[in-house]
Amino acid sequence: MASDSGPQAPGSKGIMTFHPTAEEFQNFSRYIAYMESQGAHKAGLAKIVPPKDWKPRKSYDDIDDLVIPAPIQQVVTGQSGLFTQYNIQKKPMTVREFRKTANSDKFCSPRYTDFEELERKYWKNVTFNPPIYGADVNGTLYDPDVTDWNIGKLSTILDTVEHESGITIEGVNTPYLYFGMWKTTFAWHTEDMDLYSINYLHFGAPKSWYCVPPEHGKRMERLAQGFFPGSHQNCEAFLRHKMTLISPSILRKYGIPFEKITQEPGEFMVTFPYSYHAGFNHGYNCAESTNFATERWIEYGKRAILCSCRKDMVKISMDLFVKKYQPERYEQWLAGRDTGSIDHSRPTPEAKEFLGEEEGRCIFFVLRYMDLNSHSKMIGTKRHRVCLDVPDEVVPKDEEEEYGKKARLGLTTQVTGAEECKDTGNLTDRKAVLFFLITSFHNLKRHTDDAWYDTFHVTSDFTNVSSDGYSSSSPLFPQQCLSPVQAEVTLMKQTNVRPSKPTILRPSKLTNLSPSKQTDSSSSKETYSSQSKQTECKSMKSKPHPLLRKLPKQHPLLRPRESSSDDDELYVNMEDEPEETEEWAKPLAKLWQSRPYNPQAEREYNQLMGLQAPYCSICLLFHTYDQVRTPLSCLNYSSAVVHRQRSKPLIPEMCFSTTNDKTNNSSNSGEGQLSTPHLEEDGTSLLVSCSQCCVRVHASCYGVSADQVSDEWMCARCEANALTEDCCLCSLRGGALQRANNDKWVHVLCALAVLEARFVNIAHRNPVDLSYIPLARFQLCFYCKRRVKRDVGCCVQCSHGRCTTAIHPTCAQAAGQLMQPDDWPFIVHVTCYRHKSPVLPERNKAAMRELEVGQNVICKHKNGRYYQCEVLELTIATFYEVVFDDGSYSDNLFPEDIENRDCVKLGPPTVGDVVQVRWTDNLLYGAKFVASHSIPMYQMEFEDGSSLSAKREEVYSLDEELPKRVKSRMSKASDMRFDGIFTEKEVKQGSKRQRVINSRYREDYIEPLIYRAIME
Repeated sequence: MASDSGPQAPGSKGIMTFHPTAEEFQNFSRYIAYMESQGAHKAGLAKIVPPKDWKPRKSYDDIDDLVIPAPIQQVVTGQSGLFTQYNIQKKPMTVREFRKTANSDKFCSPRYTDFEELERKYWKNVTFNPPIYGADVNGTLYDPDVTDWNIGKLSTILDTVEHESGITIEGVNTPYLYFGMWKTTFAWHTEDMDLYSINYLHFGAPKSWYCVPPEHGKRMERLAQGFFPGSHQNCEAFLRHKMTLISPSILRKYGIPFEKITQEPGEFMVTFPYSYHAGFNHGYNCAESTNFATERWIEYGKRAILCSCRKDMVKISMDLFVKKYQPERYEQWLAGRDTGSIDHSRPTPEAKEFLGEEEGRCIFFVLRYMDLNSHSKMIGTKRHRVCLDVPDEVVPKDEEEEYGKKARLGLTTQVTGAEECKDTGNLTDRKAVLFFLITSFHNLKRHTDDAWYDTFHVTSDFTNVSSDGYSSSSPLFPQQCLSPVQAEVTLMKQTNVRPSKPTILRPSKLTNLSPSKQTDSSSSKETYSSQSKQTECKSMKSKPHPLLRKLPKQHPLLRPRESSSDDDELYVNMEDEPEETEEWAKPLAKLWQSRPYNPQAEREYNQLMGLQAPYCSICLLFHTYDQVRTPLSCLNYSSAVVHRQRSKPLIPEMCFSTTNDKTNNSSNSGEGQLSTPHLEEDGTSLLVSCSQCCVRVHASCYGVSADQVSDEWMCARCEANALTEDCCLCSLRGGALQRANNDKWVHVLCALAVLEARFVNIAHRNPVDLSYIPLARFQLCFYCKRRVKRDVGCCVQCSHGRCTTAIHPTCAQAAGQLMQPDDWPFIVHVTCYRHKSPVLPERNKAAMRELEVGQNVICKHKNGRYYQCEVLELTIATFYEVVFDDGSYSDNLFPEDIENRDCVKLGPPTVGDVVQVRWTDNLLYGAKFVASHSIPMYQMEFEDGSSLSAKREEVYSLDEELPKRVKSRMSKASDMRFDGIFTEKEVKQGSKRQRVINSRYREDYIEPLIYRAIME
């Protein structure tokens, strides 16, 4: 098809198609230079149609017995154009078996009239029926005598790595084969080390490509980081995992320029450095691909950001290339002073003969991301990321099994104005993989129009946008429009004002009042108290927001708080209450909603929270996670902020804007919002404090514009004189509140944590629509059920597996439970006390001194308990580290575990050698040798005469303070040296009651071995 695109990049000619003659086709590197001289690299992708007489292989009839060693099943989860792809490795299969599977009724291509219809069907069904991809097959289908454009023999400067260093990187400087079927996908990514790539489609169905021009690669990264903040925090280069799918409708709405094109059999596709690309196969086909380089790539390789979470990612030392092709800059490169900027529009220096220019080398921006030298051999494999720890919910099952299960609480379906909230079942975790099982069927039924994949709605609340298309705000996050009325979108455009010189509140306004001002303070307290009494006498009613729906009469939030006229039944008598024993709850003793209203206690609590990191009552949601991730965060706050008046918010913009497409009632939406409102150029936000209740918030977190900030600024609740109103989603007072349905009030923190709560006006962070919260969330909180008189509020659930622990967000934050940003379509990942990782105290270095022979120590016996034992000798043990073919690795292999080499006699293999590893299941696995490690080991002897080897960190001296886990399993052996005292072999068989099978199954015959396995 012709080049089709979204917003086109300025100066880009779109994806260009070239038809070289037989003579031009003979020199690969020269033709690539010619393509760049024509501007093909600006789009990031180009198509080459070879001469008609050129064929890479005479016949493909003899490849049926070719083995695909590690096919992957691609399980996709997500919604509304944002998906995560999990690659699950399957057993090996031949090309004949793969073709039969691809052409079966289950996996064959659907019928379609044009590409647009097929594209709609792809994005509509991407989460269904996971296909199998025969990816990363090492080899080539070219005949040996083919020299023109032979993917295995391109002879570019990348071959310098192999010729001068002797390093082979599979799939990078060697070819890979890819056997595809309908819906098999390559997710958004750039090539390893931001190299060029070439892809030839040998035979079969076409392949569709999407591409973002290199000059807009950073915008693409910021968009992905905003929607997948959890993945970004775990790995800066998470897009290199090839697990993230973003539909063209999302790119179009957020103004990311992209192009799309379809590759037919017999055509080449070339991707250029730092070009983000993705695509899918139309049916059964076979492609061959590899990487190559030109001199222009060297600058991209020097600044490539690499994946930091896997050991086998491709890494190439750039020292060799700089020394050979940029000798005049080699010393500056080694010293880290080779700085500048990349001009994405400049063609490669080899193109000078077509441009008639002198070869000029521009200064480029360089960042050294690798501490490598030209002598070290860096080995990597270019493979799809195989998920080794795949959640159980992701593993594909039969459709009957998938949809036959009872739906647990996940993402609710759309509710119309006439409908009321319905109980959706038991509260459950909110993992995206579970969403794959629960809501895919509803999405398939609901979205039947042609523009299904175009239903993700966003606002056009842009900040100042420069002429090149970039927003002038530095930290960019996606924002989603929740308003079903287009007028609301226009209003948000008009009210978006960038802070110029905001008034800064002084700390003296919060604490340490001088004696001369104490009288004013006392009078203000009296005024505050009188206002409170007036508020108690009459309920403050306001004009309802036009976009807020009324809650149904039976809704839990509308349950009357007064069960009788006597206040004794409303509040708990504090004299009868036992004294609080848990440390986290002691500061909250006067803030429970079941206690009498105490405005002074609320002010003091807000004041205290405003003086502690993160200084914002809304950012408290992720404060525990921020402390775990950066232990010195408190120092960072104070050092980055003058008098603590500004700091970086911890809440990603996605948390305010994310909602389900089910809650969007409008079919049309504006363009996407990328910037956080009221955020400064350096990513910080102004801290403002309420003059009444002293709550402190970031201007960006609470939606406070620059013209609203003053010393007399009041939060929304104080401004509405609703001082006695409490959060309807939890049981605690204090903190920052916003108005919700039916004149209710809600903590902004609670609204962020509860998935179904949504902000109607995202820029202003109000009002909050609670009408989509399912009834199943209204249940007892684990922490406050003993502290309140009855169940109140709305709970979130632990995100681990099927954990049923339900907690209020404010209770979880006060108790120090870990809450962190989650990936789309979820917002917060909650970790309850049961799944909290134990913090093991660090060993005292003085106690880790070297042991002596004959010394009595404590060590773990083979029966699992700890005993005193004696050090016999010190030995040096050798362990090998390898990377397996599926991407996993092991660093504790013994030399005798290597089957294809006698390592005991010959020593370790050469780094990068292919080895066969005998694993604990007695099967052989292919791997690459990485390194050999020599570790000191101590030989221990126990009283039963047995001995074992242990590392130093596994041994404890007698005068050392033992950890709790060791104390709990500590045993003392008898002075009598009985042989069976440890292994318990002499325990009488009759000491335990014999296990018998359940009477319900006595009529069924069960194999003894199976029964024994079940009992064990």
